[in-house]
Amino acid sequence: MTNKVLDLIYWRDMERTGVVFTGLVVGLLSLFQLSIVTVVSTLSLAVVCCTVIVRVYYHVLHALQWGDGVHPFKWYLDYDISLSGEKAEHHMQRIIVLTVSAIAEMKRILFVGNLIDSLKYLVLAYLLTFVGAIFNGLTLLIIGVISLFSLPLFYKQRQVQVDSILTSIKAHVDNIKDIFHRLLQGGCPAPDPTPGGAKPKIK
Repeated sequence: MTNKVLDLIYWRDMERTGVVFTGLVVGLLSLFQLSIVTVVSTLSLAVVCCTVIVRVYYHVLHALQWGDGVHPFKWYLDYDISLSGEKAEHHMQRIIVLTVSAIAEMKRILFVGNLIDSLKYLVLAYLLTFVGAIFNGLTLLIIGVISLFSLPLFYKQRQVQVDSILTSIKAHVDNIKDIFHRLLQGGCPAPDPTPGGAKPKIK
C-alpha cells in the first residue's frame, strides 16, 4: 500500500497519478461553489453511470461472442481491503497511543509545562491567526494536495540545492533559539561545555 502511494506521489505512473491528482483538485475546487453532499452525490452518480455503461458494453460483447466475458472491473472487485483482527487491533492501538500522546502534549503546552515550548506555540498560534484571515481551511487543503504531488518530486530532482538551503535556515534558527535561551537565562553567556568549565584568569 505504501509503495502504491509513493508511486502516485512521485508520478511513476503518469496516467494514474494524473487522474488522482486532477480528481482531487477538481473535487476540492467544486466545494467552493457546491455543498459536500452535492459534490459527493454528483461524483458518485457520474462514476456509477460510467461503470454501468462499461459493464453493459462488455456484457454485450460477450453475448455476441466478441469478447472473453471477463469483468472489466475484476481487479478492483478482487482487491482485498479488509483488515484481520490483529491488524485492526494494531491500527486501533496506534490511533489510541497517538491520540493520548497528542492530548498529553497539548496539556503540557497549554499549562506551561515548559516555558520555551509554550512560547513557541504562542508564536505559532499568533501566526496562524494571520493565515486564517487570508486562507480558509479548504484553500489550505487544496494547497496541501498540490504540495503533496509536487514538493517530493521537486526535492528528489533538486536534493543537493534544497539540502544546502535547509542547512542554512536551520543554522539561523538555531542561532535565534540560542539568543532566546540566553535572554531567558538573564543574558548570561552559554555554559562552557568542557568538564569543570573555564576558570577565570587571576591577574
